[in-house]
Amino acid sequence: MHSTHYFFALTLPDKVKVHLSKISEQLKMSFPFKSWVHPEDYHITLAFLGNADQRRLAESVLNVKEALTNVHSFQVGLNQVGTFGRPNLPRILWVNTTESPSLAEVRNNVYTSCIEAGFELETRPFKPHITLARKWMGQGEFQMAAAEKSLGTSLPGPVFSMEEAVLYRTHLDQIPKYEIVESFKFR
Repeated sequence: MHSTHYFFALTLPDKVKVHLSKISEQLKMSFPFKSWVHPEDYHITLAFLGNADQRRLAESVLNVKEALTNVHSFQVGLNQVGTFGRPNLPRILWVNTTESPSLAEVRNNVYTSCIEAGFELETRPFKPHITLARKWMGQGEFQMAAAEKSLGTSLPGPVFSMEEAVLYRTHLDQIPKYEIVESFKFR
C-alpha cells in the first residue's frame, strides 16, 4: 500500500501541456530516462507537503486560500531544459520558466501558509520548473548540449497565463497520478 502525498502547485494550460509533450517525445527518442511524466501531470510545484495529517492539511488549505485571495493571473514563458542531480547522471530532466516576480510571490505566499500550518518544507531555493522525466538510464553520460540541440527551436517556448493554484493528491499506482483536491483560481 502506498502512502498518500500532497503538494500545492500551479496548473498549466492545455496548450502548454501539448507543447511540453512534444518536447518529451523529441527527447525520448535519444535520451533514455526511467520514467516520463504523463502530460496531464505537468505542473510547477510550490510546496511539497508529503504524507499530511488531515488537520494540518485543512489548515494549510485555509491559509493558502486566504493568501491567494487577491492574486491576479500573470504571464510566464517556457525557457530552457535543465537537470537536477549530477550533470552526467541526472535524476530529473525539466523545463524551467522565465523569471516572474508574481510567480515568486505566489510561491512565497503558499510556502509561508504551509509553514504556518505546521509543515516542515524543503529549504532549497525555489527553482520553478516542470518535470519531464526521472532517472537517467542511458548507457553513457547524459549530454545537455545534445539535448538542447535535439530540441531545435522548441525552447524558449510559448508565453502563457498562470491562472490557478491547486492542492494535489498523489496516486502512485495510477497514470496520470495527480488528483486535484482543492483549486484556487486567480483573478
